[in-house]
Amino acid sequence: MSTRELLIRITALLGAPLLVGCGVSTVTIEGSFPTPNISRLPLSVAVFYDQALRDFAYVEYSETGVEEFNIQSGQSHIELFNSVLPAMFEGVVVIDSMEDAVTADVDAVFMPLIEEFQLALPAKTKLDVYEVWIKYNMRLATAEGDYIADWVLTSYGKTPTETFRSAEAAINDAAVVALRDLASSFSLSFSQVPEVRDWLVQL
Repeated sequence: MSTRELLIRITALLGAPLLVGCGVSTVTIEGSFPTPNISRLPLSVAVFYDQALRDFAYVEYSETGVEEFNIQSGQSHIELFNSVLPAMFEGVVVIDSMEDAVTADVDAVFMPLIEEFQLALPAKTKLDVYEVWIKYNMRLATAEGDYIADWVLTSYGKTPTETFRSAEAAINDAAVVALRDLASSFSLSFSQVPEVRDWLVQL
């Protein structure tokens, strides 16, 4: 192999990651989350956001396997729960670890987890909407870590393409709609979860 051919190959290899990287659009979900108008339960709850939730991101790949969108939504979920939980309970405190729950003097510890995130793009579905589905695992435990309840909630949001100037803006707003859908269903259905209902009766 000549020196010229070697230089061409090296240049191509070095340039390839840059070309791939240029195709990725990062979308950091941002929005406002109204406080639900409901009656507070006379309980104090600690909430633990683990690192998986704080750093949660979803990558959407093109049909050729190239990263297309990197959707970072961890912080938006924390903002959502920080808005909803104080409207549901008389006392809410955020803890940094489960060990802190014992000294927090609370009735229970709430631990939300994102199990699945799905994005549907118009280019793939042939529909004129951007759609977002999010599946959550909601966990409730005593301050000592004993099981109280564990249940699944799903949320959905969509945004018509003609409403927005960019795919990034449409994805953001579809995700915000899905988060608001979660806020509504979570706050209204919490006391109806069988294990939660049984626990409330025993208090």
